[in-house]
Amino acid sequence: MRLPWWLPLGGAPEISASDLSMQLRVEKRPQVVDVRTESEFAGGHISHAVNAPIQRFRQSLPDLNLDPDRPVYVICRTAHRSVPATRLLNEQGFQARQLAKGMNAWWAAGLPTVHR
Repeated sequence: MRLPWWLPLGGAPEISASDLSMQLRVEKRPQVVDVRTESEFAGGHISHAVNAPIQRFRQSLPDLNLDPDRPVYVICRTAHRSVPATRLLNEQGFQARQLAKGMNAWWAAGLPTVHR
């Protein structure tokens, strides 16, 4: 049986919630990709994030029009679904990091979210 590519096995480079918050304040056009479901994303996400659910991430990657010369920050709820997306982006030549402990860490730090 072939396992889905997006299973959260292994690790990926990370950035803390506080460091990401600081980084987003200085970047002109941050590249933030949220791999949670559409309903999770609508319930609260980081400003400027685009939603690309992990199950469709590989197929939707070309449509995201990410700039390979700028870092990409990958978000999910607990930093499990973001692992394979971050690895895939790095394999494709992007400088990608996932949000350590996911949106749970963002919310615990009291950082702002946007609701759709």
